Amino acid sequence: MKAMILAAGLGTRLRPLTEEISKPMVPIVNRPVMEHIVELLARHGFREIYVNLHYHPQVITDYFGDGGKWGVSITYSHEPELLGTAGGVKKLGPELGGDTFLVISGDALTDLDLTSLVAFHREKGATATLVVTPVEDPSKYGVVLLDEEARVVGFQEKPAPEEARSRLANSGIYVFEPAVLDMIPEGEFYDFGSQLFPRFLEEGIAFYGYRHSDYWNDVGSFEEYKAGNFDALTGKVKVRIPGVRIGEDVWIGEDTVIEDGVVMVGPICIGAHCVVKKGARLFGPLVIGDRTVIDEGAILYRGIKWGNGYVGKEAHLMDTIVGWEAEIGDRAALLADTVIGHRAVIGEGSIIHPGVSIVPGAFVDKDLHFRGDPSPED
Repeated sequence: MKAMILAAGLGTRLRPLTEEISKPMVPIVNRPVMEHIVELLARHGFREIYVNLHYHPQVITDYFGDGGKWGVSITYSHEPELLGTAGGVKKLGPELGGDTFLVISGDALTDLDLTSLVAFHREKGATATLVVTPVEDPSKYGVVLLDEEARVVGFQEKPAPEEARSRLANSGIYVFEPAVLDMIPEGEFYDFGSQLFPRFLEEGIAFYGYRHSDYWNDVGSFEEYKAGNFDALTGKVKVRIPGVRIGEDVWIGEDTVIEDGVVMVGPICIGAHCVVKKGARLFGPLVIGDRTVIDEGAILYRGIKWGNGYVGKEAHLMDTIVGWEAEIGDRAALLADTVIGHRAVIGEGSIIHPGVSIVPGAFVDKDLHFRGDPSPED
């Protein structure tokens, strides 16, 4: 079977982290979330993969190339103007048509049993199957209504909990027969959820929902992004974590130096070519990206530090996310739920208060004077 990865979205809800990359390239345990999807597809026998691109496309093509590193073939479809979820699939109709095919989001984290999904689709004689995931809060998702035979009978878009008729979220993973392509107009914006799926219901198409108990996280907020990383560290989602595993829950990357006197309480993933200096204290769940220097006496408690950066002496990072090449000065403190953009510099002794986001390239000194563009570009 062939598969298409939807990777053309803007990732606006994760800004400032997605100012310079698209959401599929956001790292989960130091590897792009889309890489985990490619590996999932390969494990289930999908060898021909197609990817639509729009926002920062070269970051994706430079990283994945032709897919040979993962034992797959990747072909790209560039969309100068967004075509929508269904329109992007239609553009690849000549490549995807001819047999059953899978469509999967490139910006969600999952270890879904794709083999069982396809088997369900075929057993039902379905023209279209969508994956539904039980969720606690339906107000964050488009939810799907199924009958006793698992046939799709309706939808609700982000209903309030008291109004929800279902708690099954549309997970953005679909199996289609080639006939579906004929229902999508050529060369125009067309969406699965708001346009194609209602047509399925109107025309009585054999349209089913596959309910599962595997892991799924749409990585749609900073909270969910952290949860995805932490769930990978604790084994709640089955993905490959880079580095050498030490004990039960610490992974150390190639050529990383951990000096004497460092305290590490897992789960922790430290990338390649890092230096963690004496007296530093690391408390998981914690992810530290490649080529990061953590200086003496620094304390990192929970959180995610992307690569190519510096954490100063006796700095405190508490449940925060820090972007690429960011520098955290000596004795600076980043408090809960702060987000620091790429290449930002947090000056010596500065305190970043809970919930504050700093745009890429900004400088903040200890008197909280801010230099940089406070309005990130779209």
